[in-house]
Amino acid sequence: MFVDQVKIDVKAGKGGDGMVAFRREKFVPNGGPAGGDGGRGGNIVFTVDEGLRTLMDFRYQRKFKAKNGGNGAIKSMTGRGAADTIISVPQGTTIYNNETGAVIADLVANDDSAIVAKGGRGGRGNIHFASPKNPAPEIAENGEPGQEFEIRLELKVLADVGLVGFPSVGKSTLLSTVTSAKPKIAEYHFTTLVPNLGMVRLPDGRDFVMADLPGLIEGAANGVGLGFQFLRHVERTRVILHLIDMSGLEGRDPYEDFEKINEELKTYDPDILKRPQIVVANKMDMPDSADNLAKFKEDLKQDELLAQAPEVYAVSALTHDGLTPLLQRTADILAATPKFPVKQEEVVEKAEYDFKPEAEFEITQDADGTWILTGDKLLKIFRMTDINHDESLLRFTRQMRGMGVDNGLRDHGAKNGDLVKIDDFTFEYMA
Repeated sequence: MFVDQVKIDVKAGKGGDGMVAFRREKFVPNGGPAGGDGGRGGNIVFTVDEGLRTLMDFRYQRKFKAKNGGNGAIKSMTGRGAADTIISVPQGTTIYNNETGAVIADLVANDDSAIVAKGGRGGRGNIHFASPKNPAPEIAENGEPGQEFEIRLELKVLADVGLVGFPSVGKSTLLSTVTSAKPKIAEYHFTTLVPNLGMVRLPDGRDFVMADLPGLIEGAANGVGLGFQFLRHVERTRVILHLIDMSGLEGRDPYEDFEKINEELKTYDPDILKRPQIVVANKMDMPDSADNLAKFKEDLKQDELLAQAPEVYAVSALTHDGLTPLLQRTADILAATPKFPVKQEEVVEKAEYDFKPEAEFEITQDADGTWILTGDKLLKIFRMTDINHDESLLRFTRQMRGMGVDNGLRDHGAKNGDLVKIDDFTFEYMA
């Protein structure tokens, strides 16, 4: 099964917790703090694997979690850093943040890799909190939480040349003729259900990758037929071979087919029409093909959709006539055509002219009167607080007071004895 788009959840590892410990050696009654730091949490790393051709593996595993860092230890020993979790993907995979639509990474080269979710840093041990006022602190940090995302993977086949055209115009036959690929070929529409790739090797030593893309139909860019599902694969191709059935056996006009396919490409992405396009007049072994080709060339002179008139090559994929000049010309154009950059999806957000800094916390109240504190910064500080030591909790209360949480609760109407909840921790409010 060919899978080219999936959604998965990734979570980097949490940093190891810092340690509260003291030197306990003979004849050293006041050894001081000796708690070590926690180790780094593991990252989630995506890397290219040349052996993969599909995202099928992600159909069976949708959640990936890296290991946490080791906790700090006595004698100022730092915890072990966690190994990164490596996830292999095919060449041509684009990774999106599913919530914002932003591109996180685009992996196209053999050695490409990217850190998609960063592991948290290790918490500091109590050796970092010693001061002249508090030479023996019982304060340590928990490890920083790792990043967590829902991401979308999109595979866009890495083909130099893409074959486009209506169903049954001979794309699969052409691919099987000029490469060693073995696509399914039959005398009915939509035989090709997934993209097929093959390597074209010319006698002069040049080679390139050709992809047979499933047949487009009118309205494909708006979700009709199979074309919409696979139009994204055209984005990677540098040269488009536009196959036209010149036989006219199905009662279709070749020039109308040509215009409809280009209109679908334009609707999907206008920049696609800026790349080189060669018209491949196929099925020239049929009786009426020569007359239809002559009429097609006359109509093509009036075409205004493309920036420049495309070259036309008359071929027969069945008898192999005209294929050698077509492939040589394709290789020539490829040599002069650079790779097209991948477009990043723009996230459109409503502009709000609010010059106040973004709130570091939010205060709400649930049905039973408990005050709920949320906010990324506040939750991060809380999760890095070791609530098993009183000094760590006192430090956390000072941090909350410095952020303005006390004043915020008071402004919202909180009174002495009210319950306040942060994450899964509940305490009484004291003004």
